[in-house]
Order: sequence, then structure tokens, then C-alpha cells
Amino acid sequence: MDLAELRIFRAVVREGGITRAAERLHRVQSNVTTRVRQLEDDLGTQLFVREGKRLHLTPVGQTLLGYADRLLALADEARDAVQDPRPRGVLRLGAMESTAAVRLPGPLHEFHRRHPDVQLELRIGNPQTLAQGILAGDLDAAFVAEPIAAAPFDRVHAFDEVPVIVSSASHPPIGRKGSAPRAVLVFENGCPHRKRLEDWYAKRGELPERTIELGSYHAMLGCVVAGMGVALLPESVLSTFPESERLLVHRLPAGENRAETVLIWRKGAASPNVLALQQVLRASRATGRTPTKRKA
Repeated sequence: MDLAELRIFRAVVREGGITRAAERLHRVQSNVTTRVRQLEDDLGTQLFVREGKRLHLTPVGQTLLGYADRLLALADEARDAVQDPRPRGVLRLGAMESTAAVRLPGPLHEFHRRHPDVQLELRIGNPQTLAQGILAGDLDAAFVAEPIAAAPFDRVHAFDEVPVIVSSASHPPIGRKGSAPRAVLVFENGCPHRKRLEDWYAKRGELPERTIELGSYHAMLGCVVAGMGVALLPESVLSTFPESERLLVHRLPAGENRAETVLIWRKGAASPNVLALQQVLRASRATGRTPTKRKA
């Protein structure tokens, strides 16, 4: 078993078959098929269940995939460290939408100024999706809201957020028992702000009558202004919304009014690019302006 076989094995898994893996690796199909069979012979076990042209991992294959990801990541890290410790190449970064829109423009501008040879790529997602992207080798690092699993990742503090509930300006106060809004506007499952809002209801023994899923903060805030429901989000996001004067901000009680965003990467595998980003974060003094005037 060598690294080349592991890379071919992982490519077959990701592409779902020999043909697409061969195209991605710029190899002939027969070579990919042979290397997979050699790996199975070497390990003395079947790694795939073959159904027509599709290949599905066996339980043993799933186990090997985890080790393959770790071994290949360590091999890449070793090669990078030996060849050139300077930031270079592509930095594949993940972030939640609110972080990308409000917190990252300043630090990423400074990062580009310091390291113009690094090409930044940004993917938006919820913490679960971004964490999976790191473990799969598709992302180098990501900005996510706590809590996040500790074992697979190293982390550094990035930003503190103030979560607030926002409603239309005419909405009555929501702090009293029985006064929870009937409708909520949220992102998909996995969004930490949705989970925080659900916990807010649960602590009060209440449930919203309607849950409306939307795909962007500005769409969400527009619907809040229209009176369709309330939303929970970082207060810093309001600085980017031109109709913020039409919103009413409802503060959360102590213990529920702070959210930490951290930068995470695979444990023990910080690349020069990720280390350089950490330096920029330490030097940055990100500010979260909240121009909304009306507060509950």
C-alpha cells in the first residue's frame, strides 16, 4: 500500500466510479482499475461493492477512507513544509454567511496585501458542512460558530458575536412568558443561529407555529421588516442591511447573548497559509457596527 494507491482509491470514492476518477487523475481507466485491485489484494479484503458502473464503499473501505484522508493530508503537509514554508498557492477557506459578509472583508484584504501570491477561495456553509469539508480534504480551514467537535480540529479564536432576535419595528416585546413570536425565519438545519433560536423557545417551554427557511440574511431581514416573523442573527449583520431602521432589536438575557466564532483546521495539519491567516487575525481589530437605532 503506497500513497499513489491511496490517492487513486480516494478519487474513486469521491467521483463514484472508475471512469470519472480516471478523468480527474488523468489516467487510463485500466490503470485505475488495476491499482484498486492491487490495493484490495494487498489488504486482503474487498473495498467496494460493484453495482453496474457505480462503486459503493464496503464498511472496510469506509474505515480505510478515514486513514487515507489522514495519511494523504500528512504527506501533503510534509511535502509543503520541506519544499517551501512560505504562504503560497491556494487557501481554500470556509465561512458562515454572516462571517463572510461582515467579519472577513477586512482580514482577507489584509491577508491579500501581505501575501499576494496566495489565491483565496471561499465556500459558504453551516459549521457541520464546513467541518466535513476540512476532514474530506476539500477545505484548508473554516470560520465556524462554537460548539464544534474538539477531537479532529485545532482552533483559534476569531470573533465574538452578539446574537439578537430581530422583529419588525411594530412588534411587541417578546421577553414575557407566552409572548414568543408565532413565526420564525431561519436557515437550514445545521445553522448555529437557528439552533440558538430553537433553544430560546425550548427554555421558555414554547414552540413557534411556523418555521420558514430562507437562503440569505438580506432576504430574511426583508421578510422580518414585512412582519412575516422574527429571526435570530449576529447583531453585526444589521450594519449591512439598508432598512435596519425598520427593525426592532430584542436583546437576549445574560448567558445567551454571546457567540464565539473560531477558525478551525485539521488537527496537527496547519499549512503556512493557515498560519499566515492566524497572524492576520491576531493583528486585526474587527469591529461590528450595529447602526440599528430601535431596541427593545
